[in-house]
Amino acid sequence: MLLGRRKSGLQLRRWTVISSAKNPGCVPVGLSLAVLHARCYSHGSQESDEEFDARWVTYFNKPDIDAWELRKGINTLVGYDLVPEPKIIDAALRACRRLNDFASAVRILEVVKDKAGPHKEIYPYVIQELRPTLSELGISTPEELGLDKA
Repeated sequence: MLLGRRKSGLQLRRWTVISSAKNPGCVPVGLSLAVLHARCYSHGSQESDEEFDARWVTYFNKPDIDAWELRKGINTLVGYDLVPEPKIIDAALRACRRLNDFASAVRILEVVKDKAGPHKEIYPYVIQELRPTLSELGISTPEELGLDKA
């Protein structure tokens, strides 16, 4: 079975090399350069901050969100070069509560603190804005749990 996997992997690599050799410019056969350039260089419309926030709040407010979608959304947000707005974090924490996932809720707060980086004023502001939600949902901050001392 293992040999079969290796063989198919080699065949796949060989096929890739052959297809690249047939088409050294990496331009798909039958596709004009004008279309290719339009695809490579089109930037599309930029999403405003309000649209970005609304998209993520809507994502986390889905009533049928599951644990995988929650983690995927959080991981995607972490990949952006920003600290999410408190309203996005609020929606994510409420999704954690609907899923009874306390660990993810605390982890979200840890990630927000980490994303704030050297800007020490951001995390206290976020916690201040989220305090009513944290109290309502019964979520403790990492500091209240002693996780900041580890």
